Amino acid sequence: MQVNLNSHVALVTGAAQGIGQAIADLLSANGAKVVYADVNADGALAAAEDQPGAIGLRMDVTNATEIGNAIDQTLKQFGRLDIVVNNAGVNTLAHRVTIDEFPREEWDRILSVDLTGLFEVSQAAARVMKRQRSGKIINVASIAGLVPLRLQCAFVAAKAGVVNLTKAMALELAPHGILVNAIAPGSTLTDGTRKLFYGDDGKFRDNVQRLLDHIPLGRPATVEEIAHAALFLAAPESSYITGHTLVVDGGWTAGGYVRDF
Repeated sequence: MQVNLNSHVALVTGAAQGIGQAIADLLSANGAKVVYADVNADGALAAAEDQPGAIGLRMDVTNATEIGNAIDQTLKQFGRLDIVVNNAGVNTLAHRVTIDEFPREEWDRILSVDLTGLFEVSQAAARVMKRQRSGKIINVASIAGLVPLRLQCAFVAAKAGVVNLTKAMALELAPHGILVNAIAPGSTLTDGTRKLFYGDDGKFRDNVQRLLDHIPLGRPATVEEIAHAALFLAAPESSYITGHTLVVDGGWTAGGYVRDF
């Protein structure tokens, strides 16, 4: 997919690797000036290094000062902010337990990044976009925000919050020319999940086929497939879409699917 994002400025959180880097790379390839923002400053700088006109910087989405500094640096460098992709997120593998055993500190950690951090970045971006009378905010949710998964109560709650926060922001910001949408990825093969699924000591190596049997397409998504969904929502051609969650899950949420039943 090719779109014209020349003269557009984008900020992508969690852009040092995985889905975030793939989205940032694709926006850059389509002409946008991209700010690669990540709590891993070295990773953000390295990811941005080969992209024309891109910059990398540290931004912890749980730190209001760092968010403000990142927005200020974006405006100083490029003079405007047209697209924000809220991709930064965390989950837990160490605490896959039922809600009665789920540690409060893990709940706070996940919600602070996946929901509150997204809110604070969006709030800062919206102030800039309202002055411009234009902008797009794209939130990376999850199918877990639509169909709850077991033993992930904090992640499920955070991503469900993202889905409805997306709608709330869309309602409030539409009169100012700002569109707000979300993407809900299913299983996606990042470097991290590749190690979990297929690494020699991967936590899910012995169960990978069972984990994938519920996907009608029979495989996880690539990060590029998720990035193309973000590109579509960032494109000028999607100018009449707001408050929508675009599900990219290989059919996972279409219904109860079991391979070779």
